[in-house]
Amino acid sequence: MVAPSLLGPVAERVPEVERIAVLRANALGDFIFVLPALDALRATYPQAEIVLLGAPWHVQLWRDRPGPVDRVLVVPPADGIRRPEPDEKPATTDEFLAAARTERFDLALQLHGGGANSNPLISALGARVTAGLRTENAPPLDRWIRYVYYQHEVIRYLEVAALVGAPATTIVPALAVTAVDRAEAAEVLGPVERPRVALHPGATDTRRRWPAERFAEVARDLVGAGYEVLVTGTPAEREVVDRVVAAAGVPVRPQVGTLSLGGLAGCYAECALVVSNDTGPLHLAAAVNTPTVGIFWVGNLINTATPLRGRHRPIISWTVRCPVCGVDCSTTDIYPHRPGDDGCPHRDSFVTDVPVAEVLEAAHELLP
Repeated sequence: MVAPSLLGPVAERVPEVERIAVLRANALGDFIFVLPALDALRATYPQAEIVLLGAPWHVQLWRDRPGPVDRVLVVPPADGIRRPEPDEKPATTDEFLAAARTERFDLALQLHGGGANSNPLISALGARVTAGLRTENAPPLDRWIRYVYYQHEVIRYLEVAALVGAPATTIVPALAVTAVDRAEAAEVLGPVERPRVALHPGATDTRRRWPAERFAEVARDLVGAGYEVLVTGTPAEREVVDRVVAAAGVPVRPQVGTLSLGGLAGCYAECALVVSNDTGPLHLAAAVNTPTVGIFWVGNLINTATPLRGRHRPIISWTVRCPVCGVDCSTTDIYPHRPGDDGCPHRDSFVTDVPVAEVLEAAHELLP
């Protein structure tokens, strides 16, 4: 039996649920997209403990942070689950499962991907009811829906939550910013004396990177307009941050590895705007209610851009062929021929055609 909801049918609640496992062990932006599904689970099962099966960085993020996650269990690195973090102590999946089964989960949800690797892990937890996504080559769970690549990530995981009786309460990811986050940002950056804008020119996938020189043009314009400009990046993105700073030719403040993830949330929460490639920090900024201008390849726009336009502007590259070899990256089968897939080895940017003028127009529309 199903009940109607704003996003479609919702199955009946599972009775007597005390503990829920949710697998989502990948990167920052990926995690932001499941927050509405976690909120739906919390609203439907308010007395249940929600345990995130995640990565070590999730432990740090959720320490003393209000929200739908009660506890994090670190799932070990494995193919299709997650990559190891630097200096991480080795652990085996068998050891993890032996310990996880003692938790006696009532529900186990796979909010991780197509399920070829993750569905066996979820099934092995021994939960009363399992639910999640499934591609054609993935084993089924007790309740599942087909994984179709071109679907907004937030809606995708809300549909899984609905399989266990949890209707959507929001489609907007929101992350609480704590006093500790704000204190760390203030200690590192000092007080906000004029409106602050953050630029984030990195992205793990270089195909999603707008050229550093274009970010530098944006920085020059905003500094000239009286804004304080930060350039944020991870230690792995130091080189691209340095290129933006050097090309800008005006005083900007690079922030590479100076803030924890919580501190970055506190930093963005105090910004008037964040301008970024389509990467985790862009989605973090939106989740802490900061206006954003995001630079998107059109295929990723479908899956990850916020649908709200009052405070967010996605600027779109319509490039669909690899700029080096010309392979069409827009068609689909089980998965689309995304940039670099199916024999294309190139990692050149797919978003270089986004004009600076369009980014600046959007930025000034949103800025005070």
